[in-house]
Amino acid sequence: MNTSAEKAFSKVPEVTLVFWVIKIAATTLGETGGDAVSMSMNLGYLIGTVIFSVVFLAAVFAQIKAKTFQPFLYWTTIIATTTVGTTLADFADRSLGIGYAGGSTLLIVLLFGSLFIWHRTLGSVSVSTVSSPKAEMFYWVTIMFSQTLGTALGDWTADTAGFGYTGGAIVFSALLALVVAAYYWTNVSRTLLFWAAFILTRPLGAVVGDFLDKPVTAGGLALSRYLSRPV
Repeated sequence: MNTSAEKAFSKVPEVTLVFWVIKIAATTLGETGGDAVSMSMNLGYLIGTVIFSVVFLAAVFAQIKAKTFQPFLYWTTIIATTTVGTTLADFADRSLGIGYAGGSTLLIVLLFGSLFIWHRTLGSVSVSTVSSPKAEMFYWVTIMFSQTLGTALGDWTADTAGFGYTGGAIVFSALLALVVAAYYWTNVSRTLLFWAAFILTRPLGAVVGDFLDKPVTAGGLALSRYLSRPV
């Protein structure tokens, strides 16, 4: 199938500035939503992960069964990956006791393993080729790993590295600015830059979400997790 035909049948949105704005808002929502269930409702990270995993699998199933691109369904699935990513990362980092460094390392391996298998199987990891059920499965598994990794990286930067939530937001914003610069002024692979930006927007959303709902003594604004979700 040629590139133009693949784009015509693709069930993912065009990557524009609006895409990235919504992506960051969705990741912030995922962070506060995941924390609301695991912390505010006192269900814990494991139960929270189970709940959001079911939502994630149902959303992916509906997304794959859809015949055309459905914006509401697509972004619902993205939010599902961010919520399960939040609780899964927290479960690995805290409940399993491997820490942010261990959790981030594990998730980096899983993420790159997913991309490697995807590329070996279908020959490309470009989002423009996501036009078949198999490609969609790889796409959503990879996104789930990237969202989970982003949560771990955000917590690692804000807490272990000592940057705090505002400092973490500055760090990841600066890294995203470098990706944007590479996009406009270099010939670096657009596919590589897409996945770099996709990964980096997650920790940015995570630290912003934490900044909104964490206690003032911890550097946050102490807003209710039920009220700090972006609209």
